[in-house]
Amino acid sequence: MKRWLKCGVIAVLTVGLISALPLEGQARTKKPNPSDSILNIAHRGASGYAPEHTIPAYALGQKMKGDYIEIDLQMTKDGHLIAMHDETVDRTTNGTGWVKDMTLAEIKKLDAGSWFNEKYPALANPAYVGLKVPTLEEVIHRFGRNARYYIETKAPEVYPGMEEELLRVLKQTGLINGRGRTNKVIIQSFSQESLLKVHQLNPRIPLVQLLWYETAGTAQITDEEIKNIKRYAVGVGPNYDKIDQAYVSKGRQAGLEIHPYTVNEPSEMKKLIRWGVTGMFTNYPDRLHRVLCEVQKD
Repeated sequence: MKRWLKCGVIAVLTVGLISALPLEGQARTKKPNPSDSILNIAHRGASGYAPEHTIPAYALGQKMKGDYIEIDLQMTKDGHLIAMHDETVDRTTNGTGWVKDMTLAEIKKLDAGSWFNEKYPALANPAYVGLKVPTLEEVIHRFGRNARYYIETKAPEVYPGMEEELLRVLKQTGLINGRGRTNKVIIQSFSQESLLKVHQLNPRIPLVQLLWYETAGTAQITDEEIKNIKRYAVGVGPNYDKIDQAYVSKGRQAGLEIHPYTVNEPSEMKKLIRWGVTGMFTNYPDRLHRVLCEVQKD
């Protein structure tokens, strides 16, 4: 498979280097969703090395050759979209409470980095102490229109107007052009209703339907499911440990992109590449970069 990147050596990043990451995102020239390459999606940033959904994690994800910055969205009481996985601030900050019940000013008072130092002392970095929860606009302004963003609407049923606000921000920041098109953004969600709403508001944005399989055996995707998903989405994002080669082949033959999550072990990455996936989410984009370079050499 082709891989449109230079497979140079990624140096081992010391604590000092991580704290001195460049201030501007680097320009990319890749297609947004190519079928002949495999997307390296930095899951919550390089969240295996830095506090998830913080600017250092996103910057590190780019430095480690991630193709996309993956951003989970929650919405504050006063209508701001913030980068956070959970509906509460409890796990990844020093605060407590539901995001929907807090204003942006209240969220900004929280420490979003110290928890990582406490949980992962071997990766602790003084620069993480006191990190702030970024808004979607702050992330885009920080990394610019040359970066690529893989954005998830989390719990959209809790946040009326989330989709409209997301599209407003994307348009305001220039990631959607005057004709409603973008080659910088993919929107994903577990909520079909949310994706259908985005599709209704702007049918030109590529969407990916996230899927969670709890089956004891291997997951199956039916022809009817594929037909339904293709009405509004370009691909699916299943949990990788429940799919097999037949699942991937069926989806690919139907023209769907297949972006499994969250793949952290090189052996699993190599297996999924053999099966024909077109991208994957990982907490360790440097590992996936190395694997992709090995595959390219083969």
